[in-house]
Amino acid sequence: MAHVAPYKKEVVAGLVRQLTESKVVGIASFQGIPAPQFQAIRQRLRGRATITVSKNSLVRLALKEAAAKRPHLEALEEAIDGQTALVTADVNPFRLFKELESTKTKAPARGGEVAPEDLWVYAGETPFKPGPIVGELQKAGIPAAIDRGKVVIKKDKLLVKAGERIPRDAAQVLTRLEILPLIVGLDLKGAYEDGMVFRRDALAVDDVVVRAQLTEAGAGAFNLAMFVGYPTKATIVPLLTVAHAKALSLAVESGFPTPESVKVLLAKARAQALALAGRAPGVADEDLKKELGG
Repeated sequence: MAHVAPYKKEVVAGLVRQLTESKVVGIASFQGIPAPQFQAIRQRLRGRATITVSKNSLVRLALKEAAAKRPHLEALEEAIDGQTALVTADVNPFRLFKELESTKTKAPARGGEVAPEDLWVYAGETPFKPGPIVGELQKAGIPAAIDRGKVVIKKDKLLVKAGERIPRDAAQVLTRLEILPLIVGLDLKGAYEDGMVFRRDALAVDDVVVRAQLTEAGAGAFNLAMFVGYPTKATIVPLLTVAHAKALSLAVESGFPTPESVKVLLAKARAQALALAGRAPGVADEDLKKELGG
């Protein structure tokens, strides 16, 4: 490790051990997480994931060194940007992603943050009594007024568009209105397992949607296999059932006697005989007359 100060070598060596001994390695952003909340997240994940914070430059060095034993691990360097942490775990990347997503909570804006989505304030009554709050709301661009002794917002107002920075005045009134626009928590940017790097967009799958897609695909495959008569573990029983029904129907229609069709054939012949006897009076014997009700 050329050009690395002696006191940093131990740090890098420790990171390399983590990178080579853990089943899954991830890079997560903790941008904007207050220190107390970050420690709470660490505690919450204890036993399921280990979070290590170090200088980005040292993490990059460790990734390059560990890549000698774990091919393609260095590709995680692309995920390092800003305040990032090394996350190691023994669960698969998708489970790790869900674990980290579960740490996210809503938080108030202080001003200067980027709005994650359009921030609307909707028309209606507020919990505020008439006073300076009206001026504060109006200063932030919210059409506020006093109506019958209550502070009301006269119409819906798009306060901040998604991607724009939240002005301090807007942040203050959003907090007063109990609107928490920020999502704070560990954000997994990428994860490595068995020589493969998974980006965030690949990890962010909706379980409900995936289950529905798998169910739909399974049903489609089953129907296709049944249509073409392709035997599988799932289709063999219904295919045999359909084949048996068709064979029995063919045997009955053609008058071909088999152990299963003979009963149907006899019943069919008897029904035809009764019908014929009913149309030709005088040809029925005593037994037929009784069955015909005559």
